[in-house]
Amino acid sequence: MNGASDNSNRREVASRNKKIFHRLASQLVNLGLTPNQVSVMSSVFAALGAWSLCQLPSAESWYFYLWNILALVGIQMRLVCNLIDGLMAVESGLKTPTGEIFNDFPDRVSDILLFLAVGFAAQSSLGFFLGWSACLLAVLTAYVRVLGASMGAGHFFSGPMAKQHRMFTLNIALIAAAVEWHFSNRVNYSFNVALGLICVGSLFTIFRRLQKIGHKLNH
Repeated sequence: MNGASDNSNRREVASRNKKIFHRLASQLVNLGLTPNQVSVMSSVFAALGAWSLCQLPSAESWYFYLWNILALVGIQMRLVCNLIDGLMAVESGLKTPTGEIFNDFPDRVSDILLFLAVGFAAQSSLGFFLGWSACLLAVLTAYVRVLGASMGAGHFFSGPMAKQHRMFTLNIALIAAAVEWHFSNRVNYSFNVALGLICVGSLFTIFRRLQKIGHKLNH
């Protein structure tokens, strides 16, 4: 979403209103899982996605598509965990004093793992540079959001390259990489373009959030 929250630290996500996620959240609570555990699992799935991405440069035949699909699954499950942990915490009354730590820190770990892996999979000096740059800028977008909240301006989750937009871009990159690999046995173009878009979009996101924070503090 491109919206912002003034006094809430919950990201606006349309999928949160779907009944299937509410049922899943309830089932996980019934199994005895906590929101913090699910938050940590988001990084586990991101690590799965990152590990799968790192297998792509040396993959042959249909194995490439297997690793590609596993990377997609890892990214999607990371997002599902990010959605479910909030539902569990709010709707089941399972908030804890350390909830914000588990809500935020695993996200930073997940972004770093995935972007470094994409940069590695690109197998080029440009890919490595863009991967590291995407890591830095993703952390900065989160820092600016938290900075705004610490100053009393609230949490702003606006894009154009907020977390869900970054992950969507990676999803498209993996689909494009499958096509690129089919015709050329390479994936560097797809991944370099995706990382470049994430870097440029993240810069705009940082600037836009700073603008909103400044406007809120001045009015």
